[in-house]
Formats: sequence, structure tokens, C-alpha cells
Amino acid sequence: MNEQLTTTAAADPAGVWAAALGTGGIFVLLIVIVWQIAVTWRSRMLAAREQQYKALAEKYAQLLEDNVELHRRSLDELTQARQSIASMEKMMREIE
Repeated sequence: MNEQLTTTAAADPAGVWAAALGTGGIFVLLIVIVWQIAVTWRSRMLAAREQQYKALAEKYAQLLEDNVELHRRSLDELTQARQSIASMEKMMREIE
């Protein structure tokens, strides 16, 4: 029986080509499926990374605003201290 199938397959070159093309098509289909899965996974990873960068940028912007506010307060306090020192110097000079 096996010998008859081998003889039949060898005698029919179109069947051999059809089997080869079918097998090649299946391999190509599997490669495309794996490729698409990899591309989808990569896209999701990039999107997640983009979200992390956005969150980091928002946090940085908030910290920068807080830092600017602290700097402004420090300048106000320094200005008040200078005014107090200047008024004390003026008062000391008037006493002399």
C-alpha cells in the first residue's frame, strides 16, 4: 500500500507541487501570525511607555511649579528681611 502511494505521488508532479505550495503557505501564514503578534505586543509596550512618559512629564511640571512658588516665597521673605534691616540701620543712624 505504501509503495502504491509513493509511486502515485511520484507519478503526479502537480500533486507534489500542490503539497509543497500548501505546506509553504501554511508556514508563511504562521510566520505572518507570529509577526503580527510581535508587532501588536511592541505597539502596546510603546503605548505604555508613552503613558509613563506623560505621567513623568506631568509630575515634573507640578514639581517645577512648586519650586517656582517656593522660590517666589523665598524672594519675598528676603525682600522683607532686607527692608527690616534697612529700617533698623536707618533707626540706628538716627540714634547716633
